[in-house]
Amino acid sequence: MSRGSAQVGTAWAVLIAISACHMINDVMQSMLSAIYPLLQEEFTLSYGQIGLMTFAFQVTASLLQPVVGIVTDKHPMPRSLSFGMGSTVVGVLLLALAHNYSLLLVGAMLIGVGSSIFHPESSRVARIASGGKFGTAQSLFQLGGNFGQALGPLLAAFIVVPLGRPSIAIFSAFAMAGSAILWRIGTWAEGKRKASPARQAVASRLPREKIVVAIVVLALLTFTKNIYTASLSSYYTFFLMEKFGIETQSAQVMLFLFLAGMAAGVMLGGIVGDRVGPLKVIWFSILGVLPFTLALPHVGLEMTGVLSVIIGLILASAFPAIVVFAQELVPGRTGMIAGIFFGFAFGMGGIAAAVLGWVADQKGIEFVYWVCSFLPLMGLLTIFLPRMHRV
Repeated sequence: MSRGSAQVGTAWAVLIAISACHMINDVMQSMLSAIYPLLQEEFTLSYGQIGLMTFAFQVTASLLQPVVGIVTDKHPMPRSLSFGMGSTVVGVLLLALAHNYSLLLVGAMLIGVGSSIFHPESSRVARIASGGKFGTAQSLFQLGGNFGQALGPLLAAFIVVPLGRPSIAIFSAFAMAGSAILWRIGTWAEGKRKASPARQAVASRLPREKIVVAIVVLALLTFTKNIYTASLSSYYTFFLMEKFGIETQSAQVMLFLFLAGMAAGVMLGGIVGDRVGPLKVIWFSILGVLPFTLALPHVGLEMTGVLSVIIGLILASAFPAIVVFAQELVPGRTGMIAGIFFGFAFGMGGIAAAVLGWVADQKGIEFVYWVCSFLPLMGLLTIFLPRMHRV
C-alpha cells in the first residue's frame, strides 16, 4: 500500500488522547484478572470458574469486534467510541457490587462489549491521525492499552486488596472521563472524514489465495502469542504464590513487571517496524522469545522477575507489526482487520484461559507453564508470510 497518506502531518494530540483512553479502557479490563485471588476467596471459585470469567470477557469481545469492524468500514461511527466506554463503566460497577457468580460473568461480558466497540474504531482513528507513520501510531495506541494492563495489578494490590472489592467502583469515574474524551475524539475524526474526499483503496498486488494464507498465518501467530499472554495474565499470580510461597501483593507486583515489559515492547515494535519493516519484527518477536519462555519454569524467584520483563518486552513487539502487516495486505479494511486481530487476540486468549484453568485443576499450575514454554515454536510459520516489497 502506498505511503502517500504521509503527506498529512501526524496528529500527535489525537494519538496521545486515544492512547490515554486505551489506557483507561484496559485498566478496567486488567482489573478483572488482577482481582481473581479476591474473587476466588470470596466466592470459592475453582481455576476452571476463573478461566470461564476470562472466557466470558474475551470471547464477547472476540465475537463482536470483527462485526463492528466490518460495519464501521462501510459506515464509520467514531462517536460510538464513547458508548463503548459506557458499557465498560457498567461492567466495572457490576464487578464491584455483584453478590453472586452469575453477575460477575455479566460484568465481565459487558466489559467485553465495551472492548468490541472501542478497538476497531479507535484503531481506525489512530491510522487517520498517523500521518503515514502507521507502525508508530499503532504502537502509541497500543502502548496506552499495555500500560493500562500493567497498572491494573498495582491498583488492585494497593487499593482494591486493602479496601475490598467494592472499591473497584472508584475506577468507574475514570471510565466516565474517558467517555467524554472519546466523544471529542469522535467529533474530530468525523470532521476529518467529512472534510476528506472519498478515495478508492489501492488493491494489493498479491493473489487472493496468498493474502488469505498470510492472514491465517498472522492469526495463528496472534493465537500463539495470546495463549502465552493469557497464561501469565490469568494465572501468573497463582503460579508465583504456589511455587515460591509469596503473598498476593508481591505476586501482583511481579505481574506488573511482566505487563510493564509488554508496554515497552509494544512501543518499540512499532517504531522499529517503521524503520526495518514489520516482517523482521515479527520474526524476532515470536522466535526470539523462545529461550526465555523455556527457562522461566525452571529458575528462582529473582530470575523469574527478570525473565518476565524480557518475555513481555520481546513478545509484545510483534502485535503492532502484525496489525500493520495485515492492514497493508488488505487496504481499505482498517476496521475489519483491527476487529479480527484485536478480537482474535481477546477470543483466543479467553479460550486459552478456560482450557489452561481446566489443565491447572487437573495437572497443577506449574505444568501449565512448562507446556506453554514451547508455544513460541509456532513462530516458524512466519516463513509463509510474503515479503513486504511484494505487497
